[in-house]
Amino acid sequence: MIRINGQQFWLYAAADPDTNDILHLRLFSTTTTALTEIFLRELREKHDIESAVFLVDGAQHLQTALTRAGLRFQITRHGNRNAIERIFRELKRRTSSFSNCFSHVKPETAENWLQAFAAWFSAPN
Repeated sequence: MIRINGQQFWLYAAADPDTNDILHLRLFSTTTTALTEIFLRELREKHDIESAVFLVDGAQHLQTALTRAGLRFQITRHGNRNAIERIFRELKRRTSSFSNCFSHVKPETAENWLQAFAAWFSAPN
């Protein structure tokens, strides 16, 4: 969750635990199955995810959207999921340090910054 102008927005992100690449991210005002389906459709347009196994927590909206999309998933709270959590911790650390910048911007501006950060984070060094 990210605060922008006192409102809560939810960060949807897909990352590859083998490469630590952030594959796609979006900000939405809530968490729903419909929004998750939109996110997955956009992810599918950018990457070949048909053979991927998504590591998810117990969130029902994730499971429902993945099932509807015909994608495989595994509920994981340890193991490779920890690699994903490290990426999210870094995103949280970066956004908290820029919270003053996000306090007077439109959500689209924050999302653009996050997408630019994801591209930089995933770029080969």
